[in-house]
Amino acid sequence: MTTSQYVKDNRDGSRSIRRNRFMVFINRVGIYAVIAALLVLGGFVAPGKYFTAANIRATVQAIALLGMVSVGMAFVTFSANYADMSAPMTIAFSGMITVTTLWMGFWPAVICGTVAGTALGFINGIMVGKFRAHPIIWTMAFNFVMSGIVRWIWSGTQIYPDMIAANNPRAVEVFNAISRSSFNGIPVMVIVMILMFIAGHFLLTGTKFGSQLKVVGSSYEVGRLSGIDVVKSIILVYVFNAVCCSVAGIFLASVSKTGAYYTGDGYDFRAVTSVLLGGMTLAGGRGHMVGVFGGVITIGILSNIMNLIGIPTFNQWLVQGIVFLFIVWLNTNSSRRLGRE
Repeated sequence: MTTSQYVKDNRDGSRSIRRNRFMVFINRVGIYAVIAALLVLGGFVAPGKYFTAANIRATVQAIALLGMVSVGMAFVTFSANYADMSAPMTIAFSGMITVTTLWMGFWPAVICGTVAGTALGFINGIMVGKFRAHPIIWTMAFNFVMSGIVRWIWSGTQIYPDMIAANNPRAVEVFNAISRSSFNGIPVMVIVMILMFIAGHFLLTGTKFGSQLKVVGSSYEVGRLSGIDVVKSIILVYVFNAVCCSVAGIFLASVSKTGAYYTGDGYDFRAVTSVLLGGMTLAGGRGHMVGVFGGVITIGILSNIMNLIGIPTFNQWLVQGIVFLFIVWLNTNSSRRLGRE
């Protein structure tokens, strides 16, 4: 090798190292710079409205619900199963079961709703983990099936706690209050979301399950050949995701004081967007809960700003779709530059 070639290679290597360090920075902390920029933007485009107590409360409420779903969805993405497209019906079904069983009491109803939603996750886990069904196609089809079943059971109508459980007004009162209650000034929904993120972070980084899931997410065959029970791991992923969706569904039913088949619509798409925005990749095995939390806050703030400036719902979907496409491109591009794909 000549001196000029050595100098050129060295410069190229230095540029590559600098570029890789920059992409690591973007993947890990860049999302919080975006949040800061959105906060400034919100104050600029909606002065006098953005930082009001009512708007902050509405934003926090929306972030809490999306965050609960995103914690579970992060595990699905981390395991290289892309996304759970049946999340909307898991959310709706758990909420409707909870409202339907409120006559038994508040806690029995919550348990019934959570178990019902978790059962859907177990079915997904069996089909994807054991029978190797395509995760997107299966969960999307399962979502349609459950939508039909739910509409058939409840005749396509909404159900209301005070009508279903007229004989147990105390249970109805507690149910309607859980989404509006605070502990030391912090909304209960936010506390539950934070606890979920802490639990998710611990599972991914501090347990044997998390270590094995990283291997499975990086390469299914490597995980299987390493002696990891990949079927069990994937089943647990979908069960955990369903638990998170079920809890979110119960809170969402409490927020609206209604059980309805459509209450979970859109949460699958927004949760996946939050997860990818937070640094996880569809390839699996990469990312962390700190980034996902930032992704959730970003989507919540972005939606709130669009509502404040009067952007119609369909146009908001267009904006979120563009954001999603950009994230997928940036995610893929940065992973390639880091030599991860």
